[in-house]
Amino acid sequence: MSKNPKRGNTAVIVVLTVLIVLMIAATGFLIYLSVDLVNKEAEVTPTQGSAMQLPQTTETQPQQTETEETVPPTTETPEVEQVIATATIGAVGDLLMHEPVFRTCRNSDGSYDFSSIFRYIKDAVSELDYAIANLETTFGGDNYVYQGNPAFNCPDPLIDAVVDAGFDMLLTANNHAGDTMNDGIARTLEVVRNAGLTALGSQNSGEKRYTVVDVNGIKIGMVCYTWAFSGNGSTFSLNGLTPVKDEGQMNYFTKNNPDKLYSELGPILEGMKADGAEATMILLHWGEEYQLTENAAQQKMAQKLCDMGFDVIVGGHPHVVQPMAVLESTEDPGHKTYCIYSLGNAVSNQRNGYVSACPGAHGEDGLLFTVTFEKYSDGKVYVAGVDALPTWVNMQSNTGVKEYNIVPLDKETEDTWSELGMTADQVKLAAQSYERTMKIIGEGLKICQDDLAQAKADREQYYLDLPNHPEWLETESTEETVAETVIETEETTLPEAA
Repeated sequence: MSKNPKRGNTAVIVVLTVLIVLMIAATGFLIYLSVDLVNKEAEVTPTQGSAMQLPQTTETQPQQTETEETVPPTTETPEVEQVIATATIGAVGDLLMHEPVFRTCRNSDGSYDFSSIFRYIKDAVSELDYAIANLETTFGGDNYVYQGNPAFNCPDPLIDAVVDAGFDMLLTANNHAGDTMNDGIARTLEVVRNAGLTALGSQNSGEKRYTVVDVNGIKIGMVCYTWAFSGNGSTFSLNGLTPVKDEGQMNYFTKNNPDKLYSELGPILEGMKADGAEATMILLHWGEEYQLTENAAQQKMAQKLCDMGFDVIVGGHPHVVQPMAVLESTEDPGHKTYCIYSLGNAVSNQRNGYVSACPGAHGEDGLLFTVTFEKYSDGKVYVAGVDALPTWVNMQSNTGVKEYNIVPLDKETEDTWSELGMTADQVKLAAQSYERTMKIIGEGLKICQDDLAQAKADREQYYLDLPNHPEWLETESTEETVAETVIETEETTLPEAA
């Protein structure tokens, strides 16, 4: 059979046509896949140019930096630290209860009323946040004679007048505190405490030798010591009388052994701190009677107490007013102690000419000394101010009844002194008392007040600048762990807290 040429050509044409259609279809399918892939890539990474770009690489960090720079922080500036609490502590001198003094307080029925003594000082005392007086007598009870020098013992109703006048604490460590012996020390402590007052300086054996009082939310550690005539470690004599056997009853030191004081005060300061004390005061019976200036021993002791860290020293015993001073620590630069060496007598019978050793009428003069503490919102407590109100003992019989009155001598109200139960002649004597006292304390008082005013100004400026310098707090935290360092800033130094 022979082949048909025309039929062969037709088959070739059909095959080529099919191949062309298939190629067109394949090309279209490839185009479709490419478009679909591009669309899907656009949905996943619209800002990237390649489907192989890895997420969260370092190439994305410049965008975060740019965002941080364009959006400012929203943190608020810290508030300036403010005073959140104040506490003003006041102390008067010796309640030296000579027999002529308490005899004037005896009623016709044999009872006693001592309120006349405090009639004119009561308002000033009651205005204080906390008030202290030195009890220069004992409450020995009927087992001992009620008398003054040389073995003081006063009727109990004195305590009622002390409470009514606004006092909160009585100092029970002085050279007459043992005049009615061991049982008198214990009974005095009992009478004071039963009246709701704190007794400081004597205690029952085994009790703490100090106290920490909370005044308006500020905790102040207080301790009281007295010089003793003698002591051998098991017995002591405060006034040269029969030795007292229970040494644990009284805080004392002897003039020839002041180291006893320092060795006991170390643990006392630690105890105060452990009990939360934010400031410290020591109240001392020291010095020489009737001397108008402190002696070298007092100065040396005051400096040692400053170096130990006490903030305030309040002295008594000389029965006359002695100067004030500000001391700078030789151990802790920046720490200062404010000292009044003697408050004089609050009330006594030591009149002009009655005591040959006492010059003039200085035995009639005394002080209401005040110290103010401030607590800031950062919890730090500072000595913020000191002041002194002169007082005078007016022995008078203006109404036909003899009285001993503690008279406050506020110079700003001198024109009203005559209203304090005084005649014109007595007002003149009061003015002389004021001048005597200010001659002794005036310069030292001003130095203390100026120093505290400058410290407060520096402190306020520091707190004002602190929000702009948070690094100061880091410096402060570091410096607190290093002894004998001071926190320095560009413009000011952080004042020492109490």
